[in-house]
Amino acid sequence: MKYLDHFYVDGRFVPARDRPQRVVINPATEEPAGSIAMGTTEDVNAAVAAAR
Repeated sequence: MKYLDHFYVDGRFVPARDRPQRVVINPATEEPAGSIAMGTTEDVNAAVAAAR
């Protein structure tokens, strides 16, 4: 199972600031395919600031 713990912000990959995660389910098999880091308020603020 894959785990993605980073985001693409300001032209580069940056690690998630915290480690809450969500399991991603494969709709064809209904089995877990991996998990992803959930963005925190700080992650979103960094992405918005970079987009301006």
